Amino acid sequence: MIKSLTQKLKNGSPSSSVASAAFVIAAAGVLSRVLGLLRDRILASHFGAGDALDVYYAAFRIPDLIYNLLVLGALSAAFIPVFTGLIAHEKDEEAWQFVNVFLTTALLILMLLAGIFAFFAPQLMPLITPGFHPGKMHAVVDLTRIMFLSPIFLGISGIFGGILNSFKRFLVYSLAPVMYNLGIIFGALYLVRPFGIAGLAWGVVIGAFLHMLVQYPNVKMVGLKYFPRLDWKDRNLRKVMRLMVPRTLGLAVTQINLLVITVIASTLAAGSLAVFNFANNLQSFPLGIFAIPFALAVFPVLSHHAAKDERDVFIYNFSKTFRQILFFVIPASILILVLRAQIVRIVLGSGKFNWTDTILTFQALGIFVVSLFAQSIIPLLARAFFALHNTRIPFFAGLAAEAVNLAAALTLARPYGILGLVWAFSLANILEMFLLIFILRNKLGNLDDRKIVSVTLRIAFSAIVAGLIAQIVKYLVNPLLDLDTFIGVFAQMASAGLSGAGAYCLLVWYFNLEEFRYLKRFFNIRIFRLRAPLEEDPTEASGI
Repeated sequence: MIKSLTQKLKNGSPSSSVASAAFVIAAAGVLSRVLGLLRDRILASHFGAGDALDVYYAAFRIPDLIYNLLVLGALSAAFIPVFTGLIAHEKDEEAWQFVNVFLTTALLILMLLAGIFAFFAPQLMPLITPGFHPGKMHAVVDLTRIMFLSPIFLGISGIFGGILNSFKRFLVYSLAPVMYNLGIIFGALYLVRPFGIAGLAWGVVIGAFLHMLVQYPNVKMVGLKYFPRLDWKDRNLRKVMRLMVPRTLGLAVTQINLLVITVIASTLAAGSLAVFNFANNLQSFPLGIFAIPFALAVFPVLSHHAAKDERDVFIYNFSKTFRQILFFVIPASILILVLRAQIVRIVLGSGKFNWTDTILTFQALGIFVVSLFAQSIIPLLARAFFALHNTRIPFFAGLAAEAVNLAAALTLARPYGILGLVWAFSLANILEMFLLIFILRNKLGNLDDRKIVSVTLRIAFSAIVAGLIAQIVKYLVNPLLDLDTFIGVFAQMASAGLSGAGAYCLLVWYFNLEEFRYLKRFFNIRIFRLRAPLEEDPTEASGI
């Protein structure tokens, strides 16, 4: 396996199937998420859930807004389908000309907006964090101005990643977040002492630069020969602009909602925004290693079959990926719910992160994971629409969900504090998932519904039983361990988690789930280099 990954890293060879692509993304995702947890532990132990981290997380909002609206929206909804379509129809020269136009246009716009927003940061940030006192506000402005460099680097990197996605070269693309987290960790460990809290912001900028730099050699390898080119009449650029408008509006709704959450959290107890982000980062771990890898891996496949008008194969790949995501995410959600206190204590419970911070964070984590299944399916559903060149439906579904999120947040924040904001977030994601499923089914006529429902019920049953077993083991080992120590808490979590995971594997093996057979076959062939006969996968048979 290591030799295979090394070879992929060296020559940028494409992944041969959705499963292998998802594995590559997930493997790098595990490393990135582990580094992310290490990053959060360092931040928690150095600063605790207080004013300093409230400032740090608030400073992300506007730079993230620019990146998400102008780059992420264009890439996920428009750039990849358009670029993939050109490559699929062997229009290579036109495709690379489009890349040069798009890259130049994006770079100019990002630099212009970053400069404008950085200049007006003192007037802008009081609107975002009205509850911060003057000293805290001054720090937010300083960090925000530094962080405005990051969307420029991330914007270029995002386009590089879109190119690599289109060619199914996922390894280096997946390593970019690892470099980003390394930059932030470097800032926390080595730049805070000389620069104060601004060192965290410079760590973010360094991470963004490394995020871009690590992808550049492979992008050149697949054919990029960049030269600045502006052409507002380029038909592919105009097509991207048309496709990205609804997606950008949808992301704008999401980003505005995050801004509103920041506004509300700034009026709550000190550390509320930090707790929200810590809990969100913890529950995002399975998203990063299961849901996002499969959604990213299948996106160029869905785009390819949509371009060829191959609806049956499109539905097959969608259904298979839908079930594979739930196969991993549902049991992960149950086990996180059972072991949420242990997870928070192990990852964050050190230094200035006190017991009150711990309790509030694991309570928020428990609420977040209620909607983890929905959060995991939404990226796949959105990309199914994007592959069909339809960005309006995800926008309107997101708009409805965010309206619910905002109304619930305003209603629940006063009586329940930061936990009310988490409940609002979870309810909105569940609503958005069901809306997108309903609309996509009406559009395609069939999503392989019976199989999805049947498999999901068996996965849910197996996961619930696994969760009960984990809960029993957790209490059985309790008297045998010193739970006031890191080792004791880790041993309790490991024994309960492994027992639950083992029970889940036995149950899905008993039910003879296709997803478990795919997993077993994948490990036999890709990891252990064995051959395990199984029914032919039409996507693998066609080399997709």
